[in-house]
Amino acid sequence: MGPLAGLTILDLTTVLMGPYATQILADMGARVIKVESPEGDIVRQIAPGRTKGMGGMFLNANRGKRSIVIDLKKPEGRAALLKLAATADALVYNVRPQAMARLGLDYDTLAAVNPRLVYVGVFGYGQNGPYAAKPAYDDLIQGAAGVPTLLAAAGDGTPRYVPITIADRVVGLMAVNAILGGLMHQQRTGVGQRIDVPMFECMTDFVLVDHLGGLTYDPPLDHGGYTRLLSRYRKPYQTSDGHLCILIYNDKQWASFFEAIGRKEFLDQPRFANHAARMAHIDEIYAEIGQIFLGRTTDEWRELLEKADIPVMPMHTLETMLDDPHLKAIGFFQTVDHPIEGRIRQTRVPSTWSVTQPAPAGPAPALGENGREILQEAGFSAEEIAALAKDKAVVL
Repeated sequence: MGPLAGLTILDLTTVLMGPYATQILADMGARVIKVESPEGDIVRQIAPGRTKGMGGMFLNANRGKRSIVIDLKKPEGRAALLKLAATADALVYNVRPQAMARLGLDYDTLAAVNPRLVYVGVFGYGQNGPYAAKPAYDDLIQGAAGVPTLLAAAGDGTPRYVPITIADRVVGLMAVNAILGGLMHQQRTGVGQRIDVPMFECMTDFVLVDHLGGLTYDPPLDHGGYTRLLSRYRKPYQTSDGHLCILIYNDKQWASFFEAIGRKEFLDQPRFANHAARMAHIDEIYAEIGQIFLGRTTDEWRELLEKADIPVMPMHTLETMLDDPHLKAIGFFQTVDHPIEGRIRQTRVPSTWSVTQPAPAGPAPALGENGREILQEAGFSAEEIAALAKDKAVVL
């Protein structure tokens, strides 16, 4: 029984941003009903997978949900969705608002059916600007928010995307915050509301916390950018036999580092006087320290740095991460039996709660797996369900 037990979320989202957000809500105990088109969420098709429509990425973003297939383009399907919405606490979608309006599922329509409903749209751009109707994907939002430019400045000059759907994940987390805030207001007042969570604005805010820099001021003090993060030498350090992730950051850590390697004379140099001085010389400092790390093995450095209480972590691959001793000790990876896929690996909820610990509520559903029971719970009679199926408004 997680902290959101008793709340019902209608999940009309697809791909990754919305499903990631609603999976978090499911882990916290909400009853999440995944409403899919007859074709299903496109992420079902992303390989690898053992069974058609049950790819690994889908399993990792949709656990704990129940699936119903509704053709929202059919009047009967739309009517069925409205009946489900009448008793839901929140509805989350990630198509453009214009598409919801064409389906007759805009906020005013839903609010008339259920004034308590928290109606949350997670889409590309705020609706008051010229980009309002533009389509958006993770790559586009990374670019618009300056991420490839930052990676080019910190690397070889080539703009690149982060090899994670980072905009989807960041905005998905912001959507969780917005949904929870809307639900808190609803539970206190009994009143629902429309909440828009635009990707471009959210990701721009996320990036500029670090990189607005001197552009914070009017007139600007510089061209923006956090110099330490943009240093081309900010990367895992190469040792004599591998790589290691190390951050020597504050005054105490620098003093401990130079003492541990027997080079305390470095501290007499003005560039090591304080944090501001180090930031002004960050490229040359990182480059010089990089040469020092070539002198010992990865294991030798880990032992020395951990003894000196200097932050250090291994540079994992996706496979070695599975054998990390800390993650093993806390049971972060769990192997469970999926009713369709057999044995699969999933991650536990990363936060720890003393009373209402969230946990995966169950496996990711097959397409339309729970349709009949969802309709029955919403008060549809056997005859009504049969009629919906006959009209192909729902697929059972």
